Amino acid sequence: MEVTILTESEIRKCIGVDSESLAAVADGFHRLAAGKAIMPPILRVDIPENNGEVDVKTAYLQGLDSFAVKMSSGFFDNRALGLPSLSGMMILLSTRTGFPQAILLDNGYLTDVRTGMAGALAARYLARENVRTAGVIGSGAQARYQMRALQLVRQFERVLVYSRTPQRLQDYVAEMEPVLGVPLEAAGSVEAVVRQSDVVVTTTPTREPFIRAEWLHPGLHVTAMGSDAEEKQELYAEVFAHADIMACDRKSQAFRLGELHHALEAGIISEDSDIVELGELVAGTHEGRRNEEQITVCDLTGTGVQDTAIALLAYSKAQTAGLGMKIEV
Repeated sequence: MEVTILTESEIRKCIGVDSESLAAVADGFHRLAAGKAIMPPILRVDIPENNGEVDVKTAYLQGLDSFAVKMSSGFFDNRALGLPSLSGMMILLSTRTGFPQAILLDNGYLTDVRTGMAGALAARYLARENVRTAGVIGSGAQARYQMRALQLVRQFERVLVYSRTPQRLQDYVAEMEPVLGVPLEAAGSVEAVVRQSDVVVTTTPTREPFIRAEWLHPGLHVTAMGSDAEEKQELYAEVFAHADIMACDRKSQAFRLGELHHALEAGIISEDSDIVELGELVAGTHEGRRNEEQITVCDLTGTGVQDTAIALLAYSKAQTAGLGMKIEV
């Protein structure tokens, strides 16, 4: 039996923040909405003494030859060690035999891309058409990928960014201004970003919420993607009481892990509240934003369908390009 091993550098040659990746992730969500995906709950191991966690995510997209099992880690004290906070790898398994086909040693790169694509899809259906200012909270990897991905679906004239760490904020502005091709401005507060932006993306692992309901304004779209564990929270629960459209990647998962989990506990919403899943938006069974004045909020917790979709695209393109080391096992 032959297994292909792909390194991060090889995967980066195949996968980028582009329309092809966006289409692959959209297809995954479409299949999920159509009942053509099997996606078990996330398995998570917490390592509190090192401020770390390891998640295992997977999904089978019916009719495809392979599916991915992903192990991703977040160790948020790694910066003090001179290491990235996030890492991971994916294994592709045959849906016919169950044997491994490929090991993708991406160090979290595919997760970064597929997470950015989910943010882009949320903005495609929920952000107003005319976006002047995009706002981002945080200055890490996802602050970068989310803004790059946003440009796939919306053009904007400037970016406001807030980070609690001044040096990282300065580094972000210096790095991303030429990448995005628009002016970047360091904001003095989260409130300033929210009040002045048409789209806001939150990208932090915080356990203390920081976006307040009174800062929301007509036409605003917020994508919150940092809360993927029960104790994480970026939005005060009352934010959802002011949203005209509430959305998420998967309700059952967001009710357990995401921002919606906190809104549910606070009694702001119920499991019967009108909450649209990203797959419904992609499939066209929900129209998304209906006018320029609505306030929209999307809670992203990260799904296994995204991982399988992006891993299959990476493997297919690597095979075509003749990349990877093949070993007999």
